[in-house]
Amino acid sequence: MSSRKVHFVSLGCPKNRVDSEVMLGVARAAGYAHVDDAAEAEVIVVNTCGFIGEAKKESIDAIFEMAQHKEHGSCKRLVVAGCLSQRHPDELAREMPEVDHFLGSSDMLKLGRVLAGGAERMLVGNPAEWLIHAGDPRTLSTPGGSAYVKIAEGCNRTCSFCVIPDLRGAQRSRPIPDVVREVEQLAAAGVREINLISQDTIAYGRDAAGRAEDGARATLAQLVERVADVPGVRWVRLFYLYPEKMTDDLVELLAGHPRVVPYVDMPLQHAADAMLKRMRRGHGGDRLRRVVSTLREHVPDLTFRTAFIVGHPGETDAEFEELCDFVRWAEFERVGVFRYSDEEASRSHELEGKVPARTAASRYRRLMTLQRRISHKKSAAMIGRELEVLVEGTSDEHEYVLMGRHAGQAPEIDGQVYLSGGEVRPGQMCRVRITQASDYDLVGELLDDEESGRGAGLPPAADLGAATAKRRVALRVLQTDGRERQQN
Repeated sequence: MSSRKVHFVSLGCPKNRVDSEVMLGVARAAGYAHVDDAAEAEVIVVNTCGFIGEAKKESIDAIFEMAQHKEHGSCKRLVVAGCLSQRHPDELAREMPEVDHFLGSSDMLKLGRVLAGGAERMLVGNPAEWLIHAGDPRTLSTPGGSAYVKIAEGCNRTCSFCVIPDLRGAQRSRPIPDVVREVEQLAAAGVREINLISQDTIAYGRDAAGRAEDGARATLAQLVERVADVPGVRWVRLFYLYPEKMTDDLVELLAGHPRVVPYVDMPLQHAADAMLKRMRRGHGGDRLRRVVSTLREHVPDLTFRTAFIVGHPGETDAEFEELCDFVRWAEFERVGVFRYSDEEASRSHELEGKVPARTAASRYRRLMTLQRRISHKKSAAMIGRELEVLVEGTSDEHEYVLMGRHAGQAPEIDGQVYLSGGEVRPGQMCRVRITQASDYDLVGELLDDEESGRGAGLPPAADLGAATAKRRVALRVLQTDGRERQQN
């Protein structure tokens, strides 16, 4: 076994996490073993987030924390990668002499050059130059039988508050065959749940890069169906859909495909027409109501997750009240709330009518309190239902309690189902009867093991844990993208 050791810290969204997993794969291919304790590592990599002010601060704090191991630990090389490096390369290089190498948001594979030795310090490249491929090395870090699959890079939207297009480049969709190959590899390793992510998932295939096998321009519905038909996949989940008209074939998949979960993650950002115009969202509140109504009408048991920004420049008390009224009307199952971050590179920075921080904080608390009541009602309605649950492992709070998620709970942000009775392993699917509910978490009684049921084509259950464990590490992940993790 190699004596070379590497430690990773990954900040931000699931898209960043996939990038960290690629770098983990690069390190493993170079003969490095991942260690949980940074003090033991010869190389430390911090994959940063530069989305909003809070994320930048947490990224910088993490860098300085890891830099201490160059003085008091085994660290010989400190590598900083990701969006913060992409956004402020020269400034970081000037202010952080303790950092040995900088990689940007498209430079994951360049870590191999760093580990080989002799690489230059500044390796920040063009963010439009890289797109993940099925053949890239990757080591999973997500718990249980779940994995994220990035289907595109970049974004073509011009939302006034967002700098992601500057950090990630224009939209580049992966070809369907390449995505399917990656999903097949993950399923063979025991992954049950495929979480499809990108910056603008609804726009998949609209650029020239997104192609099907026959060379025709691909659609999101085509991709989702192909992924859902991969043997071994049980759940396919969609993240980061833009609020525009949903195609009939995509709605049909959400409504009726047995392996496409009726879950929609669609950040709406606001509901007042004037605010949506300031945000350059390209639509008004009427479209949002139509989209929500269409999905509620056609998708049984829909779980709708969304996100809103409060305190954006120009937001009036009346517009915030309109947002609250919209949330009461829609009764979303999950809501995350951003407090506006005034980023200098964004168009919103130039707008007048800046909202005081105290006002934004008050609006944040009011909206989350409103949503908590809705969430409690939704959770209480689950008592008595029998649900399919993906087991993730032992509870963080009690070693004798297992936890997992049902189809309406996305990884890391939507709460858990705590299990009692029976014995199951991480990565298994089982039937659970819900007996208790809090605002966001559920408690259930294990009924039976479903591995021999709908999961035709799965590897034997006894092989799943070992196969998946070989490809996973306990990656240190810090959420900094502004999503509110829902907890009791």
